[in-house]
Amino acid sequence: MDPIILAIESSCDETSTSIIRKGKILNNIVATQSVHENYGGVVPELASRAHQQNIVPVVSQALEQAGLNKSDLSAVAYTKGPGLLGALLVGASFAKSMAYALDIPLIGVHHMKAHILAHFIEEPRPAFPFLCLTVSGGHTQIVRVNSPLEMEVIGTTKDDAVGEAFDKTAKMLGLPYPGGPLVDRYAQNGDGERFEFPLSEMPGLSYSFSGIKTAVLYFLRAEVAKDPDFIEKNIQDICASVQFTLVKMLLQKLKKASKQTGIKEIAIAGGVSANSGLRSALEAHKEKFRWNVYVPAFEYCTDNAAMIAMAAHFLYEKEIFEDIESSAEARLPF
Repeated sequence: MDPIILAIESSCDETSTSIIRKGKILNNIVATQSVHENYGGVVPELASRAHQQNIVPVVSQALEQAGLNKSDLSAVAYTKGPGLLGALLVGASFAKSMAYALDIPLIGVHHMKAHILAHFIEEPRPAFPFLCLTVSGGHTQIVRVNSPLEMEVIGTTKDDAVGEAFDKTAKMLGLPYPGGPLVDRYAQNGDGERFEFPLSEMPGLSYSFSGIKTAVLYFLRAEVAKDPDFIEKNIQDICASVQFTLVKMLLQKLKKASKQTGIKEIAIAGGVSANSGLRSALEAHKEKFRWNVYVPAFEYCTDNAAMIAMAAHFLYEKEIFEDIESSAEARLPF
């Protein structure tokens, strides 16, 4: 019998479920939480409550859409971490209860590893080993991927994640939450080289994004003091210039990692991998450095259960299961 796995993702503000059968994703249901728009960011307690409201409907929808009953399932997978603890606990508790009631294995999935394994949902798929730049609101890492279950972080940020830099820039510009995608949208019609921002000088493959946030803040304060309408008049060029700088910082280290390892199979993953500036820059580097570049479909860039299901598929093959007493971890080590 082909294994059928139900996967649950609840690490932040997306309640998502997906079903995978023999390595093929059957669906990817996502319930978004609009309540956070009123607060300019994700409110953990509100996220947890929304997950409690959404989880039964999305699980039911996934099963119904796939034409399956709960008794058909071979295992239940969930995001173990990292993420917001309250949000993670909703998904973990539901998954554990369901696995226990059905007497089937429970699979705990690392959120960031799942982002990387989203590349195996559809063709083309990277060959091993490959380098994956994982970029999100909470993480910025360069990962050497030797196999679906063997990964090594070879570069990471020493302070803030690049996604946070995008979001804080949006907030300084007065853009509503979620601001990162809006910065990208404005940047597409702007001049990325009009305003210059400093690049961080970190050793090795390390990143730092706290400096550029401070630089943008001081820049905007100075310019607005001279012209109160400066942001409104120049928002496209400001966004383009910040995005140009952040993308340049990301790719400088990625180029260095490729040169050090000799690996030319290059992938990106995580919410920021949906950024058009990053995607365009990667395409340009593809020709210049003879890289084979892999970019996931937009629906698999942001948080989703299909990537959790894909990771669970590989864990199921090796019979790597969770104990029912295990718990979600907000800071789950890579």
